[in-house]
Amino acid sequence: MREFARGCAVCGVDVPEALRASHIVPWCSSTNAERLDPKNGLLMSANLDALFDRYLITFDNQGRLIASPALSEQQRALLGLGSWVRSHREDRSEATLKTALRPRESDDTAADARKDSLGWLEQFGRGLSGGRLEAALLAGEDRLLLDLAGWNTRRGTAIYLGLRLLLAVLVLGIALTLSDATGLSRIMVVIGALAAGLLLPKFALSAWVKRRRRAVNNELPLLIDLLRLLQGVGYSMDQSLQTLGDKLRDALPVLGGEIQEANVSYTHGRTRAQSLRRLSDVYGDDDLSSLVQLILQVHAHGGAVQEPLRQFSVRLREQRRNALKEKVGKLSVKMTVVMMLTVGEVVRPD
Repeated sequence: MREFARGCAVCGVDVPEALRASHIVPWCSSTNAERLDPKNGLLMSANLDALFDRYLITFDNQGRLIASPALSEQQRALLGLGSWVRSHREDRSEATLKTALRPRESDDTAADARKDSLGWLEQFGRGLSGGRLEAALLAGEDRLLLDLAGWNTRRGTAIYLGLRLLLAVLVLGIALTLSDATGLSRIMVVIGALAAGLLLPKFALSAWVKRRRRAVNNELPLLIDLLRLLQGVGYSMDQSLQTLGDKLRDALPVLGGEIQEANVSYTHGRTRAQSLRRLSDVYGDDDLSSLVQLILQVHAHGGAVQEPLRQFSVRLREQRRNALKEKVGKLSVKMTVVMMLTVGEVVRPD
């Protein structure tokens, strides 16, 4: 009370019965010194203390109050936050402006690229950008593969361009060195070597994309279960997505990374629907798209989500169990045919 003699640190209310001493670092997570440190506390009115404890409000480095997007405009008004709160939308709008005004390339980025083990390849690929050669080597299908692989960035595109051209030249050189063909045969060797060098990176990228698709398919049930768990302990949908992207990413290597990228896009000013669009569309997984639609619905309108998630999880696992039974049945039929042919060959009389 002595540290905040004028009352609530936010609104100035000075009625002692309506004030609460709120810990910045929670009491259960504090050391003995932090529990007694006045700088680890804020004197706030009871409603603000409750919101602060449930992570529905926080403060920026300038001490301005920021409201969680889980609170609607109507709820903020009813709680008395409307007149002096700094909304999450304002934060995201400001972040969007800063991002838009930030130079796309900086000297530090270029220096980091030069120091990187693939920096030389990136620099080489960037030299090919913007011309007819890029249009020839980077078709729409290649961009889609890069997007699915998570490498659809300026760096990833530059490395892919550089690698395709260098491999084409390298394979051509090896083929001409080892081949003694002449005339038309030599021309065919040149065409084949160039095609092989150009297609090798694409084949490797396609294999990586298939691996990521399988990982997404395998991680989806765990994602649903973790989302149910976080919702069950009282997290909002935004808090759940933030936790999945930040703290549980090791359990979901692919989907966790995608959710983290969506969270970053959201904090930079995109709407939740825009930030999750890639997760919904790019993998072509109907179950994942349905889950994203459920997340967006809860984010926009609220409501209980544990039971829909439970039903979703049960239905998904049942579908996969049936698909596995079908595969096992087909394999059994094939094995039966093979066994019959084998037994027939063994018992056939001479």
